[in-house]
Amino acid sequence: MMAEASSSNPPPLWQAVDAAAATSGRSRRDWKAKGVAIDSRTLQPGELFIALEGPNRDGHGFVRDALARGAAAAVVTHRPEDVAEDAPLLLVDDTQAALEGLGRFGRNRAAARMIGVTGSVGKTGTKEMLRQVLLGFGTCHASRASYNNHWGVPLTLANLPPETAFAVAEIGMNHAGEIRALTKIARPHVAVITAVAPAHLAFFRDTAEIADAKAEIFEGLEPGGVAVINAETLHSDRLAEAAQRSTRNIVTFGTAASADVRLTEFASEADGSRVEISLAGRTLRLHLSAPGRHWAMNGLAVLATAERLGLDLDRAAERLAGLRPGAGRGAMREITRAGGSIRLLDESYNANPASMAAAIDVLGRQPGRKIAVLGDMLELGEKGRELHADLARPLAEATVDLVFTSGPLMRHLHDALPASRKAAWAETSKDLAGQVVEATQPGDVVLVKGSLGSAMRHVIEALDAPAASRAEG
Repeated sequence: MMAEASSSNPPPLWQAVDAAAATSGRSRRDWKAKGVAIDSRTLQPGELFIALEGPNRDGHGFVRDALARGAAAAVVTHRPEDVAEDAPLLLVDDTQAALEGLGRFGRNRAAARMIGVTGSVGKTGTKEMLRQVLLGFGTCHASRASYNNHWGVPLTLANLPPETAFAVAEIGMNHAGEIRALTKIARPHVAVITAVAPAHLAFFRDTAEIADAKAEIFEGLEPGGVAVINAETLHSDRLAEAAQRSTRNIVTFGTAASADVRLTEFASEADGSRVEISLAGRTLRLHLSAPGRHWAMNGLAVLATAERLGLDLDRAAERLAGLRPGAGRGAMREITRAGGSIRLLDESYNANPASMAAAIDVLGRQPGRKIAVLGDMLELGEKGRELHADLARPLAEATVDLVFTSGPLMRHLHDALPASRKAAWAETSKDLAGQVVEATQPGDVVLVKGSLGSAMRHVIEALDAPAASRAEG
């Protein structure tokens, strides 16, 4: 009989025989692994390495490195020439299919109640909110970072401990059909759609098609599963119609009187927001550390999920109140300057028109001189120029004082700004960073936001550099 596991010596997550069964593969020898990894650089000793093959990189070239770093074994289609003949290898026909097989097997053996989250905006924030809340009721396994694509979702499930109480899978897409395939692996008990907004328009004709693609998440719902839908997002009726094809258990959230979970009061503050929420015949009042109405809306989805899972709502609300946004996703922090400090609103991880407008609104509610540093929003297709220029309106409504822009698409916003608000434009964020640092003064609040491909991290690093150099001195 297996001894009871301790945190210092947990049982292996994978054994050669189970991995072979999950992947229809053939293991060259016996081995045990504590987890699954696809990047040899971040692999931890004892993990199973999967040599994924992509258009720009073949993981088989990193098998030797993974084994040298302590990988328990490697999933491959063939033995690389630089790997010993007796190396612990699991031979499969296709490594991506093998990863999906491990994810499917991991999900099937798990006792966890599974929550799937998708949406044009807010899915990572909502996933992190769910993680924070659910940890108050038991063990919770959730997607790392934004692991939400064709390899991220099965990797999350392949690392799912069998006895975990809850699991949260973030599910993303930029083409129709992607969510359908992933939700059928995840098989959520609760499926959440945070919002539908203009994103990935390079791959869709309009937002109705985006809504249809997001609604694919309901196709994987377990029998009796719950659909959680934003009642005031674009095409909410379309989402509800799609959900009804998979479940009768539908809960809506928003500000409308018809919403099942309703935001009845909202007051933005410099360090967060105060909200009042009505659900299940009760009223909850709490302070959210995350600033902005969009975070309050994400909180509604989380509480709707908690209520349908039968969890204590007071404890759920208490856990929710303590959550702070992560780096690049709305984190607010101070950076020391001679004579004072500036406040940085770090939204550098990603951007689309809806999330950009929400971040600008948060900036507008801050005290002090307001500076926006904005990079290109990518994957918007033919409407990209117009959607960038349209940001001039929310910037004006938020009374932003100075706007720095970088990237070819943001040139259209730069040209649309009045001279009094127009600070500078540069081809890249790296070219812009020094000008931003020179312009900032103690008391300023600075928003930095753009799509990941816009590399707005260069601006963040430049703003941090003076503080870092003083700390070293």
